[in-house]
Amino acid sequence: MPPTIATQQIELDVLEQAGLPVSDANAWIAKAPMTEGPVGPASRKVSEFLTRGQALSARLPARAKRTDDEQLASSTILEALTRARESYLRRHAVELYDALTSGCTKSVRIEELVYEAAERVPGLTPTRREMDVERKRALADKEQLELAQGVLMAHILGSPRVGPHLLRSMLAPTAEALQRLEQFQATGEAELGPARVTRRGRAGILELSNPRHLNAEDGATLGPTETAVDLILLDPAIEVGVLRGAVVDQPPHTGERVFGSGINLTHLYYGRIDFLFYLIRDIGYVNKIYRGVRARDGEASAGEEGTTEKLWIAAVEKFAIGGHCQLLHVVDHVIATLGSRLYLPARKEGIIPGASNLRLPRFVGDRAARQAILSGREWTAGEPDAALLCDEVVAPEDIDRALEERIHALTSSGLINATANRSAMRVGEEPLDVFRQYMATYAREQAYCHLSPALVRNLERHWNAHERGL
Repeated sequence: MPPTIATQQIELDVLEQAGLPVSDANAWIAKAPMTEGPVGPASRKVSEFLTRGQALSARLPARAKRTDDEQLASSTILEALTRARESYLRRHAVELYDALTSGCTKSVRIEELVYEAAERVPGLTPTRREMDVERKRALADKEQLELAQGVLMAHILGSPRVGPHLLRSMLAPTAEALQRLEQFQATGEAELGPARVTRRGRAGILELSNPRHLNAEDGATLGPTETAVDLILLDPAIEVGVLRGAVVDQPPHTGERVFGSGINLTHLYYGRIDFLFYLIRDIGYVNKIYRGVRARDGEASAGEEGTTEKLWIAAVEKFAIGGHCQLLHVVDHVIATLGSRLYLPARKEGIIPGASNLRLPRFVGDRAARQAILSGREWTAGEPDAALLCDEVVAPEDIDRALEERIHALTSSGLINATANRSAMRVGEEPLDVFRQYMATYAREQAYCHLSPALVRNLERHWNAHERGL
């Protein structure tokens, strides 16, 4: 019998040298499925192969304690499992998604979808229990379970039929936002911990607050930030959203506002940030800032985006690094204080900077974007080339005045006119399907970047992460 896609390149001697029983390895390989045919039998066959392979890999010591032979065996098994997942999903991702969403009639968020897939096809993605264990490991010690999530999401987003449904599902307001909306409309304030929202006139001010880490983003900030964005978009009294960093308590900026320092690299190094963070962030609140929020029923329908969108201003003080620089690509007006640094440290980190690879060239041109992403080019507010990223540059003491003036200017002609022009510009520059195709590639490639040993080395070399405590 010719080898299946899953068994190609599996070398039994590699597994045997690592101390794994040849009989068990042979029994696993014998279950390698051909993934064509009806989805039901294919799902059962691939599930058996995946769970047997995972059980075999679980016999090896923890990653930090493995010998070279044991690590090679682990990598060999993982590669075979990944090939099986890719083969299965290439044929059945659409049918699987239909089963999980009742034929695209039900909205399921990404963070729920991956676990429902794990229940329907055991072994396809890690379970909640498996991720609870994985989440306790430092980045260097992870068993790379999350790669399966990236593969799943790449195939779903890669489908022109079901990918748009998932994107629209993620544009629905969160349950937390819907629960808080009535109170927010009554009081004009919402305290969400790492995010605060205050309605001031016709503006909704969203303060990004993680003071110990210079307002960096991490697993604890993600949900509150999306809820805050939803509240601004859902409140009819608000016409303009404002993104602003809160006051921080870390030197050399103690007592000052900073816009944000990107992803929390310390938490990333210690394994506190899941791979799904990247997808939930960029398909969630960042995309809502760009495209708006869907109707309150939470259901995603076919057809147009069907969102309520508003204008957004970013008030940049001190710096906008990494993910915070990415936010400048989806807002309508950027006010920066003189000397503020704007950059994407993707080269030093070793990850993909969100959707900047898609969006940054529209602002600064392809050549400058490549210099920023591949070679670490920076911009400084007030210098001529930074005018492509900043609409206004003001002295630090003038930013509050400039912000008030810009809010008035953007709301004086009426919300309908402003959002109509905004929507028309967006449809021309980045249709939803273009974003879908980008995120399909991003899902798979970012998973490999997130779990790469190179990322750990970069965090140690450029961030001294191993010397920092949580």
